[in-house]
Amino acid sequence: MPYGYHGKILHVNLTTGSLTVEEPDEIFYRTYMGGSAMGLYYLLKNTPPGTDPLAPENTLALMDSVLTGLPIAGQSRMCATARSPLTNMVGDSQCGGFWPAELKFSGFDGIVIWGRAEKPVYLWVHDGQAELRDAAHLWGRVTHDVQRALEDELGDRRIQVLGIGPAGENGVRFAAMMNMSNRANGRTGMGAVMGSKNLKAIAVRGKQRPEVCDREALKALAKWGADNTEDVMGSMTLLGTTALIRTQQGRGGLPGYNYDSGVFDGFEGISGQTMRETILKETDTCYACTVRCKRVVENKEGPYVLDPAYGGPEYETLSMLGSYCGVSDLKAVAYANQLCNMYGMDTMSCGATIAWAMDCYAHGIISEADTGGLALNYGDGEMVTRLVEMIARREGFGDVLADGSARAARRFGLAAQDLLITVKGSEMPAHMPQVKRSLALIYAVNPFGADHMSSEHDGSYTEYNARIAELGLINPQPARVLNAEKVRYAFYTQCTYSMLDTLDLCQFVWGPDWQLFSLSQLVDAMRAVTGWPVTLFELQKLGERRLNMLRAFNAREGFGRDQDTIPKKLTRPLKGGSSDGLFVTIEEVEQAKDTYYGMAGWDVATGMPVRAKLEELGIGWVADELEAARAVPEAASGD
Repeated sequence: MPYGYHGKILHVNLTTGSLTVEEPDEIFYRTYMGGSAMGLYYLLKNTPPGTDPLAPENTLALMDSVLTGLPIAGQSRMCATARSPLTNMVGDSQCGGFWPAELKFSGFDGIVIWGRAEKPVYLWVHDGQAELRDAAHLWGRVTHDVQRALEDELGDRRIQVLGIGPAGENGVRFAAMMNMSNRANGRTGMGAVMGSKNLKAIAVRGKQRPEVCDREALKALAKWGADNTEDVMGSMTLLGTTALIRTQQGRGGLPGYNYDSGVFDGFEGISGQTMRETILKETDTCYACTVRCKRVVENKEGPYVLDPAYGGPEYETLSMLGSYCGVSDLKAVAYANQLCNMYGMDTMSCGATIAWAMDCYAHGIISEADTGGLALNYGDGEMVTRLVEMIARREGFGDVLADGSARAARRFGLAAQDLLITVKGSEMPAHMPQVKRSLALIYAVNPFGADHMSSEHDGSYTEYNARIAELGLINPQPARVLNAEKVRYAFYTQCTYSMLDTLDLCQFVWGPDWQLFSLSQLVDAMRAVTGWPVTLFELQKLGERRLNMLRAFNAREGFGRDQDTIPKKLTRPLKGGSSDGLFVTIEEVEQAKDTYYGMAGWDVATGMPVRAKLEELGIGWVADELEAARAVPEAASGD
């Protein structure tokens, strides 16, 4: 068994109720290492082409990595992989908290789930054992209630629970899986996949730690991180990601009114500083992490009572449920975030879908006749919170929005579709490509939809950066260009971030730029844990391997270059602030895509991986999968 692993993957067939344990060899672990790449291995192997995302045959893989559970900051993360019910393409989503580390301590490196239980069940994994138990008494309950109920039932307040709320049960296409009642596998609808399988929760507990090759070297690195956290990451501890509200406003990169503007006049009301002065109760952290970036809010009076059990909103949530919707009432936004965590929904897709509906209402595309009498006015915080609940319950107009903005827009025609801010059917994050140009390319080509955590942003490459230079990026460029060098920067850092999602590492703690630990220190950590003579080249190839597997799944289902597009909204000039008049052109994105596909070694005409590249990455079997699927073209399907 290789260092850092248990050498055991738990397989759960919910249809039959069977639980089996696979013991992969060291080559398997060295090739995929964990997280996203390992999950994609099982998704490609086990999910037949053309499978409906909500069908029993869709494989849901939950994977830790070789570093998960170690006594060092930024490692307690888990990746969930399945076909996405939101995009109908590959789904990929990460979470933090304590559940990932506790899964490792339970004696397994990951869990692979398929099938559908006849009635609601939960999975109990502890000290190398696993069993399925009845969950009828948990069905319909919100996330924190389920956490407490299982702690009582299993007699242990230290168990960790990953579960779904009513949104996942009701098939909301952007439903999330939640742990700690406030940490989410938020993006791409993994909660809906879990709900479609009648799987309410997975409780984990254990005391099993894998062996480490050089524990003293790991201790020294962990001590360095603890000693330098305040100097390097002090602002993240103080304000977390909420600090970005003011920062992005100043740069003209805070999306207002469904991406019509890069500024929002009410930004101060939802800023991190305002949160700290008003509703912030405390900060929180993930297992063994010294940064403590998570917000916990509380409010005991008024219409928006805030329970600290549900944490607090981060930058993306403040933007999407706030500035996107024109809402400057911090308590209303925090309450909408709480509702999303209670019911189990991605705050990003939820907020952006509501903002799109408000935009359509403002343009007269959607009327009160469509909404059941609701006036969807920008700035109405009470309406935002009401819609969140309606979406989770699929009540009234909420049933329309529960399918995401892209599907909802088809009901209302081309004018409604022109107001979308989606890529591949997934709503865009609150980092604006008009201001950060490389994101226009990354949003377009990312296999599971627009994602701000899939590459480094342009500001890191406007001047020489010694850390970025470790990747051979030594020719900085202006922020608002999208030339060949900027494409190279985007691709190289995309491979880096892809590697981080495979090693299940927090991108606030480990990375190529401003993070606590550098890429060189990551190599040191990998060598200390595994004893393998790992190099940065190998880790970059790991990230590239995972990126190709993501693309290959989409290619197998018939998706390629034609889906690598940007929404029309990005091509229209922004209004107001320092980004006034900025826009992205289709031509510059198409030219960048040609360069990007060439650099990636993909077919430029289709954007799909080719056999030579897959063989070079040691995954020729994926090419076999693609060729087998092409031999049966009717297997591919899209929505």
